[in-house]
Amino acid sequence: MPAHTVLFWVTLPVLLGVILYQIGAQVLIPASIHENTAFKLLRSLFEETHCYASITTLSAGLRNADCFSVSNGRFTRLFKDDFIKQDASYDSVRDARAGYVYPGLWDGHGHLIQYGELLNSVNLFGSESMVEVQDRLVQYKASHPEEGTDQKWIRGVGWDQAKFDGKWPGITDLEINEAFKDQYVMLDRVDVHCIWVSQKVLDLLPSPLPEAPAGGEIVAKGVFCDNAMEMVLAHYPKPDKARKSKFVRDAMLELNKLGIVGMHDAGVVPSDLRLYEQLSDNADWTVRVNAMIECDERNTFCPSDVKKVSTSNGMFHVRSVKLFGDGALGSWGSAMIDPYSDKETSTGSLLVNATELSALTQNWAARGFQVNIHAIGDLANRLAIDAFEISLKLQCPDITKLKECQQEKFRFRIEHAQIIHPDDQQRMLELGIIPSIQPTHATSDMGYAESRLGKQRTADEAYRMRSLLPLRPVLGSDFPVEPANIFEGMYAATTRRSPHTGLDPSGGKTGWYPEETLTVEDALKGFTLNPALGAFLDGKAGVIQEGAWADWVVLDHPLEGLELEDLRRVTVRETWVGGKLVYQRRDQ
Repeated sequence: MPAHTVLFWVTLPVLLGVILYQIGAQVLIPASIHENTAFKLLRSLFEETHCYASITTLSAGLRNADCFSVSNGRFTRLFKDDFIKQDASYDSVRDARAGYVYPGLWDGHGHLIQYGELLNSVNLFGSESMVEVQDRLVQYKASHPEEGTDQKWIRGVGWDQAKFDGKWPGITDLEINEAFKDQYVMLDRVDVHCIWVSQKVLDLLPSPLPEAPAGGEIVAKGVFCDNAMEMVLAHYPKPDKARKSKFVRDAMLELNKLGIVGMHDAGVVPSDLRLYEQLSDNADWTVRVNAMIECDERNTFCPSDVKKVSTSNGMFHVRSVKLFGDGALGSWGSAMIDPYSDKETSTGSLLVNATELSALTQNWAARGFQVNIHAIGDLANRLAIDAFEISLKLQCPDITKLKECQQEKFRFRIEHAQIIHPDDQQRMLELGIIPSIQPTHATSDMGYAESRLGKQRTADEAYRMRSLLPLRPVLGSDFPVEPANIFEGMYAATTRRSPHTGLDPSGGKTGWYPEETLTVEDALKGFTLNPALGAFLDGKAGVIQEGAWADWVVLDHPLEGLELEDLRRVTVRETWVGGKLVYQRRDQ
């Protein structure tokens, strides 16, 4: 018999075994079959088993485990000590366990490229005065002398006019010294709903300035808010592909350090969607991204420019669109039913009228896209719910089952869902509209929210969390607007106190409207199971169970026994994505 024939017959059983095992891993062979000696051998070739002090699965099946196995980037089996003791082959992993495991964390609302850009620009968050802002700019310029040109503007994020004695900044404030008088500078407000620019940038615009477009406002010389920002952004030299790729890499590295394995990117233009798809098969792409489409012209219908995407490795998904209802509370831009308590001449700004918002929602829904609407003020939230209700009635033949249709087919979401009239809270519950909430927005805004809204409106409408718990709220941070640290978000949700100071607005420990706090378990679900549900990834993400993506985070202590005050200080030991270690703390 020829040698190659002998080799064929020797290797054939192994090849067949490999094929059978791979098929078995996909269809999840029952544990009893896996006990077969031949399958044990094959498992040892293709599975990795990990054991820890404890594993919180969040699965409806085995709620807690001691070990799990991983193959092809997915969890294949979960088991406890009593199973391990029957099989000596697991001794090596059984004896080397440390740390407490939870499903990989997801941020339900963030901005990936913008976060990477913040990491490569002037960080103005936490600045307490104009002098501090100017000092940070001077320091940044000294270490980045190449920036400030017409092709590479100085960028920054995080200023707040409330820290400037309540006065809006202006172009003269950016003429810090002789070196800054000819610099191109553009700085985003803390909520990224206003930009503050230098004279060089202002010179690019027509003189005199035209009227601000509907839904926008020029609040001071050099400060443009909401839709008026487009007047400046049309001249901004956008980062090229290489620079954006760096932003993505830098952002993902920082997110992995925080235990984040996935995020919902809340507004990605078509060209960036194409870039994401190209990058998502690269080893540097270590965060699963569920991207929401934002057309090049905001609040429009652009189906020919985009497509649904779900990559084979599960690292990139597109099936939703982001629309924008209003501006932000801090700049009096959120659209209110009644005037602001501290600005009675204003009810804020709608960025799109009700008729157009409803038409856009219907058009996208008819194409099979999930629609997610940015809404902060109670008027914007009401119009978003109106648009969803109309679309559900048009898309669902049996209007008596709108909630079931919403939950099974559309899963429409309100991004921020910050101030909602009690009547509309009830409508959300009846229709099953998903709120996408950022807990740290409540603790960042609690110092001025009552002055904007008044006590009664705040108590009845603002920053609901527990009231909306039946809707399985998706929790996030809105990074870079807020820090991306999910444990700070969990702290804000469970205490309604600032994760930076540990205090409420009165300087106490009671918490701001503590009746709206969540439990640690509910907050954990808000950063795991609920984002998966809100992205049609339930059963794949946010859970440790057979068939789910092998994403997990390792902590030093179990969250369940942690004092709430310690929650905001939690650090991550390890982060795993698709069964691969993507971050390990240096002391490990």
